[in-house]
This record gives sequence, C-alpha cells and structure tokens, in this order.
Amino acid sequence: MAAARPDAPALKIPRGRTSAGAIDYLTLSFVELDTEAAAWCERLTAAGIRRGDRTLVMVRQGLPLIAAVFALFRLGAVPVVIDPGMGRKAFLSCVARSKPRALVGIPLAQITSHVFRTAFASIQIRVWANNSPITRLVPSPVSHPPSPGSEVASGASDLAAILFTSGSTGAPKGVCYEHGMFEAQVRLIRETYGITPGEVDLPMLPIFALFNPALGLTTVVPELDPRRPADVDPAKIVQAILQETVTNSFGSPTLWLKVSDYCRRSGIQLPSLLRVLSAGAPVPAALWENSRTLLPNGRLHSPYGATEALPVASVSSSEIDPVSVRGACVGRPLPGLQVKIIRLTDAPIATLGEIQELPTGETGEIIVQGPVVTRTYDDLPEATAMAKIQSRSTKPERDSSDPRISDFDLRASPPSGGVWHRMGDCGYVDYSGRLWFCGRKAERVETATGPMFTEPCEQVFRLNPRVTRCALIGLGPRGHQRPALVIEAPARRAGEARAFAGELRALAQRHPHTAAISLFFFHPKFPVDVRHNAKIHRLTLAAWAATAQGVETRDSA
Repeated sequence: MAAARPDAPALKIPRGRTSAGAIDYLTLSFVELDTEAAAWCERLTAAGIRRGDRTLVMVRQGLPLIAAVFALFRLGAVPVVIDPGMGRKAFLSCVARSKPRALVGIPLAQITSHVFRTAFASIQIRVWANNSPITRLVPSPVSHPPSPGSEVASGASDLAAILFTSGSTGAPKGVCYEHGMFEAQVRLIRETYGITPGEVDLPMLPIFALFNPALGLTTVVPELDPRRPADVDPAKIVQAILQETVTNSFGSPTLWLKVSDYCRRSGIQLPSLLRVLSAGAPVPAALWENSRTLLPNGRLHSPYGATEALPVASVSSSEIDPVSVRGACVGRPLPGLQVKIIRLTDAPIATLGEIQELPTGETGEIIVQGPVVTRTYDDLPEATAMAKIQSRSTKPERDSSDPRISDFDLRASPPSGGVWHRMGDCGYVDYSGRLWFCGRKAERVETATGPMFTEPCEQVFRLNPRVTRCALIGLGPRGHQRPALVIEAPARRAGEARAFAGELRALAQRHPHTAAISLFFFHPKFPVDVRHNAKIHRLTLAAWAATAQGVETRDSA
C-alpha cells in the first residue's frame, strides 16, 4: 500500500480538539507508516531482536501497535499479544507460559515486568515505547518508494504471532497463528464484505486495526479505553464517524447497542457507514432493528468465529429474523470453510473417523475446517487435544438417499491432513445451509430429560421489554441439573420480584424448550468478558445462584 498509495492517509490518531470542537488528528500516510515501521525494524534489530524471537507487545492502540507489530513481522519475530483487561493473575500466567524473549512496552509495562519478575523471567530484551512517532514525519512525494527495510522471507506455515483468547469460559490460551492464516483472513474479509482501498475504518477492538494496512483502509483510532470498552462515550464515537466519513467499523454488540441507542435518542443517522461488523456475542434483536434506521446506506453484519478460527460464517441485517427463538443465525460458511455438527461430548476426539455427525436440524457441537483454522495452542498439548481433530485420509461412502442428510452435508471433504477446530459452541445447520448458534457447550444445562441451550432459551425472555440481559444457568449435578434464569436488574422488593418472575414464567410456558424454567434470580450487574463486554460468564452466575435467594413461581390452576 505504501508503494501503490503512498500519500493516502493510513492512520489518524486523536490528540485533542480544535477551537471549533472538531477532533484534531495526527495523520500518517501509508509511506509515513511504512517509514515508521522501518524505523521500528532498525530499533528492534539494534536491541537484539532476531528472527523467531517471541516478543511480548504491551503498547497503546494505534500507531505503536501497528508499527511495532509490522516491524516484528518484517524481522520474522513473533508478536505475543495478550488482552490486558483479563485480570492480573490470568495475564501473568499467560506471560509466563508464552516465554517471550523480548518485551516492547510502554513505561507501565516495563515497570510491571520488574515488579512481577517470575512471570517475566524469560525476558532478555526490553524496548521502551510511547504513543509518539519515532521518526520525524515529513510529507513524502508520490514518487518516493517505501524502503524495504530488513524484511525476511517468511513462509506460509511459519509461526507469525501468538494471540490469546479472552478466557470467557476457561483459562486464556495462546493461539498459534501462521503467516498463511493471516493471508487467508485478509482475503476472506476483503471478499466477503466488498472492502476496497480508500475506505475509512473505526476499529473498536484494537487488534482488528492490524488488518487495515493490508486492506488499504484508513484507520481512525477511536477515543475509548480498550481495557474498559463498556465505559465508551458514544458521542465521541459518533463524532468521529461523522467527521471522518467512516465507512466501516468493528465493535461488540454491547458497544454498538450503546452507540445505536444514543443515535436513536438524538435523532442521528450514520449515512457514511457502508457496513458495521459486530461480533463477540449474539447480536440482540434491538440492535438488528435499530441498524435499519441507523445505517441508511449500509448494513449491520455479524461475523461468526473465534480467536482460533475467524471468520467462519457471516450474516447481515437483511437476512435476520429479529424475534427468532431458535438460536442466533450466523449465516452460511464462507468460501473455503467447512462446518459439521457432531454429537455432544466433553471427551477429546483424535480423528474425524471418531465423530458422530448429526443430521440437518439437530443441535450438537460445531466443528470447522479451512485456511483460517489454527492448528495448535501454545505449550498446551492437552488443550490442543481437546480442541483439535485430525482429518481422516479418506472419506467413506455415504448414502446420499438418506433423507436426514441435506446437500450442505454432502460437500467435498477437506484435504487429507487438515485440522478441524471444535468451536466449543453448540448449534445446528438448517435445510438451507445456514448455521445457527445455540450457546457455549460448557454453559449448556444438562437436565434429566436432556440438554438445554442458552441462546434459544434466553431469546424467549428477551421478548419482555424489561429484559436486556439474561442468562440460563443450571443448578445441581450435571445430568440432573435444574434450569433457572438470571435477569440483570436492580434489586427489587419481594412483591415486585414475584410479579416480574410471574411475567417471565408466563413467557416460558409458551415455548416447549423453556417450559421447565420456573426459578428466577435477579443480579444487579452481570460478569462479562473485558474484550467485548458482551460474553456473559454464566458459570460464574451459576456459582453465585447456588447460594442466592431466587424467586420460585407457581403456575395458576
């Protein structure tokens, strides 16, 4: 991009307000960003960082993140990126397990590395960083080619980065990304959403800004604290979108619901936005509905995937039934991605020959295979064994006359030696080939009569206008759990709580899959993941409810 569009804006970093109240940005062109990355290369090389070195990156979003990571790619070093909001204990555990040789970090990160010496014991090189460019930025003429720097020739299967999961249903794990996987991700994102060079992106998850230079997008750094995304001021986000004519934005459903509610109250539309990508949790019906007015010239999309495999599928507002109680439709698998639904099991599966594939329409565990599917976790062989399935070398004949098997199920088998990832999610494929998400496998409720899944059940109760967030939980031993529902709501008087619970019980009785729910709890503030502020920690809520006072409802005679 520095060679093809040298003077086009690559990055805009907010640095205050003008006298007229507009956001004042420091703007870097693609050739200036390339020059900055080259300067980082020289700095990292002088510090002793070499090919293959794991390098923990603890810098601010925007310029230092993009320039430092691309410099590490050029050197063939391996960036290690850990979400700083996951909590100190989990963060330090991730650092210790990934064993980085180098640390590129802001002063606070450097101090932290000395205070917690045990976790950072593998660090041999420290490179200090701040939010300012390390080069003297001057306008570059169009004819000025970018400097190749000291690039190494990385192969598609070479380790490119270690990115940690959020740990929403377990301990965070380091996911090993290869260069070919990043290449496939860029291609899929570009082709799926029709992104073209020259567009403007506002990424509300910092790591997604790393895709933009390869896509030719201008990155507008949002005014938010990535450690506390729920505290974002929607007025600042809206001002940036309108002022910079933003065409694309990624953010969690929680963030975009906050922005859309602000726009609805203020009578604001966002006409420049061609697409909003919202992921990290199912998009609520209110956001799907609001988007139709909010985006007069664009659409809301929800890509489905995980840190280990992204993107897998995608769905847009034009395809969604916002009042569904069948789960969350996440669309059709993207080109090159294959999906199967297998019978639920909590045991490892070594090869594809051991699975029991379910017929169309039946809910089980989602597994995926394709060029964006990662192969292993870092230094976690047991977790890798639990999450990965090796393909069998040949595919046995299947009876295509079996009425339970749709055309979707008869797609060509993946190449021999491919790896399937167990998403840890429950779902099903409908007869039109669309994938539906029904909840995390670890959060299913196992009753004496069979499993209950979070998303279809919670959708029923979200039909009540007073319910914003709710969570299905199970009480008691697995296999004999009693289902209950927790509502995020302020503390209520006993009479009010009973009346509200009665309304919810009436809703439950209208649907077979929720008819067994008659116990309700009210919790003032749900525990959620820091990265998206959208994934509810249902297992934490279940532990809380085990000693809390719920409201038992009785059906009228």
